[in-house]
Amino acid sequence: QEAAKYEKKVMVLDFVVPTPLGNSWGLGGTCVNVGCIPKKLMHQAALLGQALQDSRKYGWQFTEQVKHNWMTMTESVQNYIGSLNWGYRVSLREKNVTYENAYGEFVGPHTIKARNKRGVEKLYTAERFLIATGERPRYLGIPGDKEYCISSDDLFSLPYCPGKTLVVGASYVALECAGLLAGLGLHVTVMVRSILLRGFDQDIANKIGEYMEEHGINFIREFVPIKIEQIEKGTPGRLKVTAKSTTGNQIIEGEYNTVLLAIGRDACTRKIGLDKVGVKINEKTGKIPVNDEEQTNVPYIYAVGDILQDKLELTPVAIQAGRLLVQRLYGGATTKCDYVNVPTTVFTPLEYGACGYSEESAVEKFGEENIEVYHSHFWPLEWTVPSRDNNKCYAKIICNIRDNERVIGFHVLGPSAGEITQGFAAAMKCGLTKEQLDSTIGIHPVCAEV
Repeated sequence: QEAAKYEKKVMVLDFVVPTPLGNSWGLGGTCVNVGCIPKKLMHQAALLGQALQDSRKYGWQFTEQVKHNWMTMTESVQNYIGSLNWGYRVSLREKNVTYENAYGEFVGPHTIKARNKRGVEKLYTAERFLIATGERPRYLGIPGDKEYCISSDDLFSLPYCPGKTLVVGASYVALECAGLLAGLGLHVTVMVRSILLRGFDQDIANKIGEYMEEHGINFIREFVPIKIEQIEKGTPGRLKVTAKSTTGNQIIEGEYNTVLLAIGRDACTRKIGLDKVGVKINEKTGKIPVNDEEQTNVPYIYAVGDILQDKLELTPVAIQAGRLLVQRLYGGATTKCDYVNVPTTVFTPLEYGACGYSEESAVEKFGEENIEVYHSHFWPLEWTVPSRDNNKCYAKIICNIRDNERVIGFHVLGPSAGEITQGFAAAMKCGLTKEQLDSTIGIHPVCAEV
């Protein structure tokens, strides 16, 4: 869309390879269809369940038993996503961007082959190419995983309530999905290979785990599944999971209605003919190394988003990088995408907002003696009347002593963490120091004042 503003002739190829269970979706990528959007809406459904419980203490009286209808929720979520898909189609058409629902593959210099779902192939040439293929969920490579398990690609449009669920993984995807399913009243178990939320601040990650356990989510630690078997077909059916200890030879078995795999994602770069045009990828990860202008080793081919090596896997980052790239190519601009101090939020039952360094990475980069950490537990006012979760919320900033106690890490665990983090991210972009933070007057009574 950005390139079309400069009256360039633009084509978009977008093709969703169906999941092992046969699910695919419309225009808009992972975030819109099987990522941030449905996840946040279902997280909201879970928060409303908690609000209902709290409301009795606030004087709301209702007698009928409250229960959740999975189908009503998924239908509402999918209807909204459908409206977004349609909006993208219309927007591309208005900007005269050619849209093909076809799988693109490089076949030679400046040439791409597009294959639609009927198998019809067409060749196209272009002056420049932008690869933005993103990632798809990884499978375990064990008996029964693709036959019987689902991934986040299937969950948000699942045509039945998943019932008793085993979530495999400790990624933010795993914990968010486990949290929202438990919040809807389902029996949820999380099987963790090693640590929670690798790459995030571990102090916070462990607090998230404790909170989830206290709220009825079971954790099986240091085990990995080795076999999934179907005991009974159905919607949902019944599955037997066999798992092995990562520290010894112990084998355990369990029965679940649904097994959700959230063990990581792989870049969609190995089947698009990059070798035919000489684009280098990291053989181990499939990620594409680029320079600071998102250019690959082949000058006319660029890449943005989750497929970039050593860059953040976040939708707004990909959008920003793509827009700025096009403005540099066609609009005479020079601004490069800033991958530092990018805020993000993990929508676990207790939300986690972060910007900048984790405590571990700050210690590693600046040395323990050069950083100061200020932290505090707090109790949101809204939670005092229903008297729940006292001192489970947490705020922490990491400061670089050598640089005038500049705030280099911001972390908050609590309600509306995303809304809080966004504002502080702007302050951190401006070089926020501890002294400036202390001289800012808080809004009372809100969580952000902590």
